Amino acid sequence: MDVVIANKSHAVYAQEICDTIEESAKVRGTGIAKRTPEYVITKMENGNAVIALDGDKFAGFCYIEAWSHGKFVANSGLIVHPEYRGGGLAKKIKHKIFEHSRTKYPEAKVFSITTGLAVMKMNSELGYRPVPFSELTTDQTFWNGCQTCKNYDILQRTEQKMCLCTGMLYDPAAIEKKNEIDIKPVKEKVFMRLKRLKQSMFLKKEEK
Repeated sequence: MDVVIANKSHAVYAQEICDTIEESAKVRGTGIAKRTPEYVITKMENGNAVIALDGDKFAGFCYIEAWSHGKFVANSGLIVHPEYRGGGLAKKIKHKIFEHSRTKYPEAKVFSITTGLAVMKMNSELGYRPVPFSELTTDQTFWNGCQTCKNYDILQRTEQKMCLCTGMLYDPAAIEKKNEIDIKPVKEKVFMRLKRLKQSMFLKKEEK
């Protein structure tokens, strides 16, 4: 299995990547900001993506987005093909794209919004911490990308202060000041309780 920085030669996998992301969201029943093959190809051509390949078979993918003039960076679209799940590949991809982000944007804050416990755990291991949305980028283009998510109405109703996703942030300046990564493992019971609370607050209102 090879996990490498993607380039234009990997454009042939763009449609499969988008399809896999969309199908995965349907299975999980979660919201998703849809990607187009053209957008994915642009990330590959700019060297802002990581792809996992088993020979010539697509196995996984993730890409970098820069916001607020490079002050913030997001690692987005993390996906593993169903045939390769359960073997730790997502973690390898996550670490690779994180390292690549830190190399290309060493002073940027790296952030993530996610509804997935597994992603939260991986983020925590890298030094991310849960934060309110107010600590993330204010670049409206980023938040506009949530419009294709089925939960976008929640984001609008809360004036972009809260959604079913949890915001997480890696701040290199704070890490450097402490001179260490303060890893606090995600508590599954707390996460699930918070998730249920958000669902009870927002999803029921949508159904009325």
